[in-house]
Amino acid sequence: MIRICAVVLMIGLVGLGIDGSIGASGAADSQIRILSPLQGAVIKGDSVEVRYELAKGIHATHVHCYVDGEYQRGFSGVVKGLTRGTHEIKVVAASHDHQATAAEARVTVEVE
Repeated sequence: MIRICAVVLMIGLVGLGIDGSIGASGAADSQIRILSPLQGAVIKGDSVEVRYELAKGIHATHVHCYVDGEYQRGFSGVVKGLTRGTHEIKVVAASHDHQATAAEARVTVEVE
């Protein structure tokens, strides 16, 4: 009886487009976190090194960086040209064809 219920459940999941590999999907997902600057950091000057840790999963190959929602073309680990005030720095994991994944991290910093 339990075997029949399990088979019916799996058929139902497949019918819904769910592969049934509950718990295994985490290995395929990319994850990212910003190591520095820390949330709320006070930055002196107009640039800051952004250090991050990226667990690529099966889709991500690199990151895109945004400051206040604006894409930072040519980002190589340092954000330059920051003006005084509060800024949000966001890094997003991206695939080889530059498509953003769901993995992202953000911090807000104050530039003096």
